[in-house]
Amino acid sequence: MNRLLITLAVIGAGCLSLRAQHAGFDTSVLPAVKTTSFKNDTLNIMQYGAKTGHEQLNTAAIQQAIDKCHHGGGGVVHIPNGLWISGPLQLKSNVNLHLDAGALLLFSADKTQYKLIAANWEGQPAVRNQSPISAESASNIAITGKGIIDGNGDVWRAVKKEKITEGHWKKLVASGGLTDTDGKTWLPSESYAAGHRTKDAGKLTSGKTVASFADMKDFFRPNLLVFNNCRKVLLQGVTFQNSAAWNLHTLLCEDLIVKDIQVKNPAYAQNGDGIDIESCKNVLIESSTFDVGDDGICIKSGRDAAGRARGIATENVLVRNCRVYRAHGGFVVGSEMSGGARNLFVTDCQFIGTDIGLRFKTTRGRGGVVEKVYAQNIVMKDIPGAAILFDMYYMAKDPVSASGEKDAAPKVVQLPVTEETPQFRNFRISNIVCDGADQAVFVRGLPEMNIQDIEIDHAAFRSVKGIELTEAKGIRLSNIRLSLPERTVPVRVNNTVDLQLHNIAATSAPDESILEITGGRSKDIRLTGPQALQQLKNIRPGAGVTGNAVN
Repeated sequence: MNRLLITLAVIGAGCLSLRAQHAGFDTSVLPAVKTTSFKNDTLNIMQYGAKTGHEQLNTAAIQQAIDKCHHGGGGVVHIPNGLWISGPLQLKSNVNLHLDAGALLLFSADKTQYKLIAANWEGQPAVRNQSPISAESASNIAITGKGIIDGNGDVWRAVKKEKITEGHWKKLVASGGLTDTDGKTWLPSESYAAGHRTKDAGKLTSGKTVASFADMKDFFRPNLLVFNNCRKVLLQGVTFQNSAAWNLHTLLCEDLIVKDIQVKNPAYAQNGDGIDIESCKNVLIESSTFDVGDDGICIKSGRDAAGRARGIATENVLVRNCRVYRAHGGFVVGSEMSGGARNLFVTDCQFIGTDIGLRFKTTRGRGGVVEKVYAQNIVMKDIPGAAILFDMYYMAKDPVSASGEKDAAPKVVQLPVTEETPQFRNFRISNIVCDGADQAVFVRGLPEMNIQDIEIDHAAFRSVKGIELTEAKGIRLSNIRLSLPERTVPVRVNNTVDLQLHNIAATSAPDESILEITGGRSKDIRLTGPQALQQLKNIRPGAGVTGNAVN
């Protein structure tokens, strides 16, 4: 049996070594992650005029403490117990922003405190409101402690009626704002509505400046934290919550450690991702909890032509001992992955109530290659969608349809392979247990670019549907147990080439019927294991399937 072994070792002052080995495969050695180090000098924000309570805005006082610390060679900026209201803050090199356990840093509900800036949204240049916490080209920075950082996201975000209770909806409508024309979405202001109704509202194109977007300012919800082009970054111990959009966004960063943090957003929070690692290198995320309104732990690398032009993959990432509760996905790659992603390792994590467990998504137009992805020792419970999903037809909508809605299957057309064609290949997944899901495994590639070289070994699923493979190549499924409703077909295969099913067992198939095959391109399908001969007798071939497709 192939097993993934991931170890973390201290190899010297200021470095952590991430080593990953997979028996039977080439050993990958991830480079050392450089760690932060700060002077003992401590500056209390109260020394610069900060006052606790809800009456004073402390932006100037806190920023002055950060700047003073930075210019003095670095150290710790101390936020003591209390409620501290602030506008946007910019972290500087060699500064550790430290929050006491009783500290709540609450960002102002006054949107005028946040100026419009040229930034990045979903992998493309775009106008955004200034983030509550940001850092640009900084080195050796940290946010630590046991306090809370709150983005006051409710004053920014729109809310879909289907995602909240009737009572909550009535309160929102009574509070002001307006509803969209279809009556299904509450919008916080006319300014927000102007952006909501404009296609590609924030896209920076030739002839437009930031000032061009002033009339729809409220629409450009800020991410709670954005670190751009930073080196040696530490986030440890703090709770980040209630973001207007993404909670934590690290872009083009190197040597990032995220440890023992809590990230929270309401379940109805649109675009409320937990953490988005975009075009970053050498990353460790461990012992952290995510409970958010969108993807939990997400890997990105830019979108479409802009991402390909940047051409910087996210690579050398280790995620371990993390928990993800409500989210669209537990561990996610995409869909903005046009710069590629590789050497991603996920181990010893729990996904509880996430729409999808392991989620890999892309679509035509992205381009980019996602490869060398390893996951092991994952426990999942109460997954409304698929426990493991690979989908190259991402449609930019929630993975689980609202009540009464039904997703239509995409029209399958084979197109030429170009730089816009995305690729998923070389995934190794082992030791997976899922107690309750709509589907165990869903794989959907493109006819011109199949999803390739996936191994899933030693897994047990209790789900409504089993395993579905479409336009896939080089798939190895071994030692898998499926607990399914009676008469459910365990494995459905469509236009799939080079598939090995070893030791697959399902409670739904007492007559040993394990496999249904469709698609004229399905071939080289092999069944092995103790029950293979009996299973072979009961295969259900569909129209167009040749007689020698299975052996």
